[in-house]
Amino acid sequence: MSKEAHLNFYIDPKNKNLPKKVLKNVFGHSEFRAPQEEIIETLMSGGDALVLMPTGGGKSLCYQIPALIREGVGVVISPLISLMQDQVSTLREQGVRAAFLNSSQGKKQQREVEAAFVSGELELIYVAPERLLSSYFLNLLEKAKVSLFAIDEAHCVSQWGHDFRPDYLRLKILADRFPNIPRIGLTATADHLTRSVIINELGLNKAKVFMTSFDRPNITYLVQKKNNPTQQLTQFLKKQEPDCSGIVYCLSRRKVEEVTAFLNVQGHRALGYHAGMGKEERRQNQEAFLMQEGVIIVATIAFGMGIDKPDVRYVVHMDLPRSIESYFQETGRAGRDGDKATALLLWGRRDYVILKLMIQKNQNGRPMEEWNLDSILGLCESVECRRELVLRWFGENYQGPCGYCDVCLGSVRKYVDGTGYALSVLRELHNGGGRLAFKFLEHHMNRTAPELNIAQWKFVIRQLLTQGMIQRNPQLETVGLSKKALPLLKGERGFPLSNELHIQKDSKKRPAKSAGRKKTRKKAVPRVQKIEKKSFIVKDTELLEKLKEVRKKLATKRRIPAYKVFHDATLREMAEYKPTSEEEFLGLNGVGNAKLKKYGNIFIEAILEF
Repeated sequence: MSKEAHLNFYIDPKNKNLPKKVLKNVFGHSEFRAPQEEIIETLMSGGDALVLMPTGGGKSLCYQIPALIREGVGVVISPLISLMQDQVSTLREQGVRAAFLNSSQGKKQQREVEAAFVSGELELIYVAPERLLSSYFLNLLEKAKVSLFAIDEAHCVSQWGHDFRPDYLRLKILADRFPNIPRIGLTATADHLTRSVIINELGLNKAKVFMTSFDRPNITYLVQKKNNPTQQLTQFLKKQEPDCSGIVYCLSRRKVEEVTAFLNVQGHRALGYHAGMGKEERRQNQEAFLMQEGVIIVATIAFGMGIDKPDVRYVVHMDLPRSIESYFQETGRAGRDGDKATALLLWGRRDYVILKLMIQKNQNGRPMEEWNLDSILGLCESVECRRELVLRWFGENYQGPCGYCDVCLGSVRKYVDGTGYALSVLRELHNGGGRLAFKFLEHHMNRTAPELNIAQWKFVIRQLLTQGMIQRNPQLETVGLSKKALPLLKGERGFPLSNELHIQKDSKKRPAKSAGRKKTRKKAVPRVQKIEKKSFIVKDTELLEKLKEVRKKLATKRRIPAYKVFHDATLREMAEYKPTSEEEFLGLNGVGNAKLKKYGNIFIEAILEF
C-alpha cells in the first residue's frame, strides 16, 4: 500500500504545504513551533540535522513528519524498550503504520515486523542501537527502502553523560554505509562538550544544528538543604493538587523502598521502581503509573527516560543528582503538557560524598564526572537564580531573576559578598596562563591565600564553575578562564555567595576583603517569560469532568493511558468550545483524522447530551 493511498490527504509530495497538512491531519496541530518546519525541510531535502530541544518541545515531529512524506521507512534508533513501545503506541493511535523490534517480542512476531519493514508496509520502525548494529539487521537495511535515520536520545553517545550507551559510539557506521540517507540526532540535554561529542561520534559534522531555548518556564525549581527529608517531602506533597501524578527519585534501592513505604503509610498511593525488582513487578508499577491518576512512582534513575506521561505535576529528588544535565533531564519529566509543574531537590553533603566515592570506583571518565558533580553541588549552594544557572550551563545567556525558583521567590536570604575570593581565583588562573590543573588550583589557592581553607576554596571554585566563569577541559583535566568572567574582572558585577561558605569545615578564619564591590540583592519579581501556551478558563467544569469520564472509559476499554486518547488541554478546549460537528471537532488542537474517526462522535454525543 502506498503512502498516498494510506494517507489520502496527500496531493503532491513536492508540495511545500504538505508538512503542514500532515501536522494537522495526522497529529492534530495547526501550526509548527520554531524551528520544526525548517528541520523538516532540511530532512526532506536530504540534509542531516542535530536537534537540541527541551523535553516536550516537539522533537519527535521533526523526524516523524518527513518519514511519513519521504519514500521508504523511517528508522528510529531508541535506547529503551519502554520508550519505543510508548512512541509506537501513540503513533498507532494517530493512524500511523509504526512498529518496533525488541526482546519483548517472540521470534514469529519479530519476523513479521521485519517482513513488513523490507516490503515497505511500515512508515516508521523503532529499534535499539544494539539490534541495528547487528550484521543481520544491517543486511535488512540494505534490502529495505529507508527514508531517514533518526537517532533519539543522542546524548547517550557521551561517555561522561548520565545515560551513556556504548553502542551509540558505533552508530557512525550509518554515515559510512548509507551516505545518501538523511540522519537526524535529537536530545533534550547536552552542554557544549556533549554537543561536540555527538557531532564527532555520530558523523554529523555537516549537519545543520538547531538549538532552541532549553527553558521550561512552566516548571518552578525549588532547592532545599536536607533537614528532615521525609518531613520536607510531606510538606511539599500537601501543597500539590489531589490525584495528580509525581515522580520521586532516590539515590539507592534501599531508599526507594523506605520512601515508598513511608508514603503509603501517609495515605498516598506510591509504587517503587528500581533495577533490583523483578521485571514483571517493574512493568506492572510503570503501567499503573501511566494508566492511573494519583500514582507516585518512587524510583532510582533506572526509571524515566522511556516515560512520555504528559501530566506529571512534580518531580522530587530526595538526594543530590549526578550532574546538572541529569538533573535537568529528570526534572524535564514534569509538565510535558505545558501546564504548571514543580521540581523539588533535597540535597546534603553526605550525598556528594557517596556519589564521589561511586565515581572514583569507576575509572572511566572520572575527572569529567567529578566536575559535573561539583557543578550540581555548586547549583545547590548558589544564591543566584536557579533557572539562570541551569540555562547558562547549556550555553544560554538567560538573564534572571526568573521569578519562579526558590531564590527568586525569596526563600534564600543569607549570603555574603564573595567578590574578593572570586577575583583571587580568576587572577591566579590569569597568572597561570589562563589554564591550570583543577586539583592544583584548589591547593594553590590555599597556599597563596590562607584566609580560606581548602574546603572553602573548593566552594568558591564550584561557584565559578557552575556560573560558567571558568571552563573545563576534560582531556587535559584543567580549568581556564571564560569570557563570562569579564564583567566580574571589570568590576561590573559582584559575586554573592551563600553563607554555606562560612560553615564549611575549619572555616573560622577571617574572610578576604571584597575589593570594595557590593552586590545588590536581586529582588523577587514576577516571572519575566510567559508560558507559551493557550489556556482556557473552563466555565462548565461539570462538562469537563464528564468528558474526562468518557476518556477514562475509552482508555480502559483500549488498554491505553487516558492521555493517549486526548490530553487534558484538548478536553479543556473541548469543554470551552463545545464542538457539535465533525468539522468543529477537527478544529481542536490535538485532533487529527484518525482520532476524529475513533472518538469524534463519542465526545460530540457527550457534549450534546450535557
